Amino acid sequence: MPDSERASVSEDLSLGMRLRAKRKDLALTLQDVADGAGLSTGFISQVERDLTAPSLASLVSICGVLGSEISEYLSQPRAERSFTRRAERRPYWIADKSISYERISSSFDGQRLHSVIMNIPPGYRSERVRHDGEEIEFVLSGCVTSELEGQTVVLKSGDSIHHKSNKLHCIWNHTTEPAKVLWVGTLDLFGEHVFADQNQEHEAEERPKPSTV
Repeated sequence: MPDSERASVSEDLSLGMRLRAKRKDLALTLQDVADGAGLSTGFISQVERDLTAPSLASLVSICGVLGSEISEYLSQPRAERSFTRRAERRPYWIADKSISYERISSSFDGQRLHSVIMNIPPGYRSERVRHDGEEIEFVLSGCVTSELEGQTVVLKSGDSIHHKSNKLHCIWNHTTEPAKVLWVGTLDLFGEHVFADQNQEHEAEERPKPSTV
């Protein structure tokens, strides 16, 4: 697929196999990962057997439980500047025939918001997930169904929803046409704050301590 980036997996192991191997190395059960990531054990099992692909948010949550950086499994665009151009944004996938993403947010010290445009194909339904933080979905085009704690609402172009992410939620393109949704939230989709925190800690350790004499 031209101008796209996919899960950065080795030639020998699939994404699911790598996640399973990491879980086994940590002596974690499917239930451990499911509970920590806010997902079901059945879904984690399907991901590990490559029967389904996780959404970007779910992959981030799974990586958090496994103590891994998302960059170990997925190559995502870097934030080279504070603005983006539509013609220059490169969509990327976790799996073929699934939802694709375009990075919107930048990266800087003190950053709290992260954002992507989700290109949702007809019939696509994400897994139900819960995680820390909050998020907003704004429908740019098309129509989707948003489910929050079992309650559903149909969102058309120009509609939005804002909610706590620790409520069980999912999104579904119930139509026969593609949908485009702007996602903005506090979940670190790109894993870059970890490196920023590590750099700050390293600089603090190297900074000379004031004399007490």
